[in-house]
Amino acid sequence: MNVLFLAYSYLRYHRARSLVLIFVTALILFVPAATQILLSTSERALVARGEATPLLMGARGSQLDLTMAALYFSEESPEPVAMREVEAIWDSGLGIPIPLHTAFSSSGFRIVGTSLDYFDFRGLSLLDGRGLSLLGDAVIGSKVAEALGKGVGDSLVSAPENLFDLDGVYPLEMPVVGVLAPTGTPDDEAVFVDIKTAWVIQGIGHGHEDVVTSAEVAAGTAALASAAVVEYQRITPDNIESFHFHGSQDDFPTSAVIVVPNNTRSATILKGRYLDSELPTQLVSPGVVVQGLVDRIFRIRSLLSAVTVIIAVAAFAAIGLALFLSFRLRAREISTAVKLGARRGMVLRLLAAETGALLFISLSIVALAVGVLSQYAEAWVGWLLALGT
Repeated sequence: MNVLFLAYSYLRYHRARSLVLIFVTALILFVPAATQILLSTSERALVARGEATPLLMGARGSQLDLTMAALYFSEESPEPVAMREVEAIWDSGLGIPIPLHTAFSSSGFRIVGTSLDYFDFRGLSLLDGRGLSLLGDAVIGSKVAEALGKGVGDSLVSAPENLFDLDGVYPLEMPVVGVLAPTGTPDDEAVFVDIKTAWVIQGIGHGHEDVVTSAEVAAGTAALASAAVVEYQRITPDNIESFHFHGSQDDFPTSAVIVVPNNTRSATILKGRYLDSELPTQLVSPGVVVQGLVDRIFRIRSLLSAVTVIIAVAAFAAIGLALFLSFRLRAREISTAVKLGARRGMVLRLLAAETGALLFISLSIVALAVGVLSQYAEAWVGWLLALGT
């Protein structure tokens, strides 16, 4: 007990040096532990969304681009798939197709045109407002609402593909009718609309109004116009009936299609139907694609672990050197203690107690930091992944 008291007194007297040693030791121990926690959490977060999505259909090409666009709403733009492919899945009776149109954005957040089945499939619930019911409605994720300060009753404007294409896509003002509860997934950073609303943004569907009124014609005050119609930029109860679509819906585009098979047998049959490389579409397993990506990314884990071990050894050597030099500087002090009657064994116990106290405090700090990191790792990793996409 006397040895511990003397060790505590010495560390307290030299508090600045003691704090530096404690901080450096704790940091050395925390870095490899934190690295492993974040890597493991990142791997689980990336793979989980892929494994939760049974099958994904899209245009033949890069499976990774298709998966990232459909699951994480990234900026990748896979070739569109015609809606007839969605109808083909319905007609097969083997599963439920959920179309995704992700070609547009609003205020930096991806606009996702889809069907109501998507909300049930992902288990999304409303924090405020109501779901999609009318053409032009928008339901936003929790992070969209937080970042833009938007809520039910506000509105968002879609970003056109080309600001100088006056004959192409018109920005559409969309009323926010609902805010989704947080999920910790990319759905928190998306603006959801009905897929028909996405087609309106693309210019496939639009509404009309007369350039001149019948009263102006009767009065002879109507001005000449090159066209009798103009396109609306906002869907309202007054003009919603005038919105219509040109062409066959079977030809309308969608970026990707989530396919939820009825059972394992249905999934196997569906995969077999899209094996032909000559087909314009492909059916992929997102879990396999994401796992392949994760495996490539985390190949650096072994290298990183080796580097961490080398750095840790070097750092511990530096700490040992610092302690050795500290003991050397205390040679006169130790000599005086021996002359006063202290045995060398007691001096060694005193030095060991000081070193043990430093390590104990450092380990306590590391344990606390690791506990905090483990508790919030999923949220932090989700935020980092969102920044990456």
